[in-house]
Amino acid sequence: MARSDNGTHYDVIIIGSGAGGGTLAYALAASGKRILLLERGDYVRREKENWSSEAVNLKGRYQTKETWRDREGKPLHPHTNYYVGGNTKFYGAALFRLREEDFGELRHAGGVSPAWPISYDDLEPYYTRAERLYAVHGERGADPTEPPASAPYPHPAISHEPRIQQLHDDLATWGYHPFHVPLGVKLDERDPRQSACVRCDTCDGFACLVHAKSDAETCAVTPALAHGNVELVTGAYVSRLETSASGREITGVVVEQGGATSRYAGDLVVVSAGAINSAALLLRSANDRHPTGLANASDVVGRHYMGHTNSVMMALSRCPNPTVFQKTLAINDFYFGTEDWPHPMGHISFVGKLDLHALKAGAPAVAPGWTLDLMAKHSLDFWLTSEDLPDADNRVTLDRDGRIVLSYRPNNLEGHERLQGVLKQLMRRQRCRLHGDACHDGLFARNFFLGERIPLAGVAHQNGTIRFGRDPKTSALDPNCRAHDVDNLYVVDGSFFPSSAAVNPALTIMANALRVGDHLLDRLGARRPA
Repeated sequence: MARSDNGTHYDVIIIGSGAGGGTLAYALAASGKRILLLERGDYVRREKENWSSEAVNLKGRYQTKETWRDREGKPLHPHTNYYVGGNTKFYGAALFRLREEDFGELRHAGGVSPAWPISYDDLEPYYTRAERLYAVHGERGADPTEPPASAPYPHPAISHEPRIQQLHDDLATWGYHPFHVPLGVKLDERDPRQSACVRCDTCDGFACLVHAKSDAETCAVTPALAHGNVELVTGAYVSRLETSASGREITGVVVEQGGATSRYAGDLVVVSAGAINSAALLLRSANDRHPTGLANASDVVGRHYMGHTNSVMMALSRCPNPTVFQKTLAINDFYFGTEDWPHPMGHISFVGKLDLHALKAGAPAVAPGWTLDLMAKHSLDFWLTSEDLPDADNRVTLDRDGRIVLSYRPNNLEGHERLQGVLKQLMRRQRCRLHGDACHDGLFARNFFLGERIPLAGVAHQNGTIRFGRDPKTSALDPNCRAHDVDNLYVVDGSFFPSSAAVNPALTIMANALRVGDHLLDRLGARRPA
């Protein structure tokens, strides 16, 4: 039995502590098996800047400083974060289930979204467990596209503030079905004085200073570490995976830490570094038995990168919008299309309330007579998500120096353009007591490109680069997320998605990690925790 440089042999080594890896560590913690969690970053430092829009949005204080390349070889500075808890430390905590139909084949205007090798019913019990683990607030039955659920949300929906409630009531009057966004925050509106969450305006895109956001560190990693059999090593960059002579098993995890190189060994190795970095790790680990990268006999590793087609649209009104916690309302009436256009369009919700610094970072077009500060105080800030389709040429590769190259060309755009048009029509219908139908002053896009050639959200919702499936010729992983080519290698971040759907992928990653956790407990012969 191979041992690590520290003399320990682990039952499971997990690379990455975000939505997938952190949740999996939690799922395995009570088994008594020796679990090692490797994280390339450290804990987010608790400091005033956690809640500073200038520090977060303008200065990028918590973003990685590494440089990738785009398909033309130009520098790309990814808006991603390496910390314990992964990108969930900075996400907006919108925790949606995929729609039941998203697991089957769906025809879009721009092509076909492929079926998954598992059904919604296979994942449903784990969605329920993930919602409990991540303290999701929501309301069953209000979303017309909501899939069936075996239990109510563990916590009541978060209330709308007056401006958002007004929009909710208008949409309902017009015959639509607005609903409360399922959110993972530790908010108790019945007892605000004792509530961990203070309902601030720095949740979406910020680390929570008071640990009241349901991120992977708070909800999964910290509870897992309470078990003596779980160990966390931070500052541990995994440079490659080594295999046996046959190539059928991982025998070593090579880690660079503080200028030194060490090796760890375990029975099972689980990669969960995010769809981009996980693909890059498997490609870096090429050897004689795996000349194009680990788990890549099918040549799909790094391919089919998806990240949604996202846009932020600011609806300007003459009336101010004093909302603090804005991200409570969504509408899915157009998710699968309309009678007039029977193709999927996508999902409409909100981002956290934008301010002057966020607008400076995003450089929106300025409406005549408006300043950025005035726009921020008078805007409703919508988040629109549409499905991008898997394209083998949208991919992660490595350049000659081993740096990540991310090649991405948007596709299936007509549905998103129609969704933007729908939002414009809806906002033109709004009336107010003071200005009547003259209150709405236009819809403006906050630009996410920033000279980087791919949208920020494309990195935030990354998935698809190590897809799972039943056919080893067209997929890298089997339905349990085990590599077809390597017996003890698993992947549990968003890499396994064969399609992206049109809602935030975080809850699906968490639920799948719990599902794979049950499989690993069976494989290890461990008793499943009650």
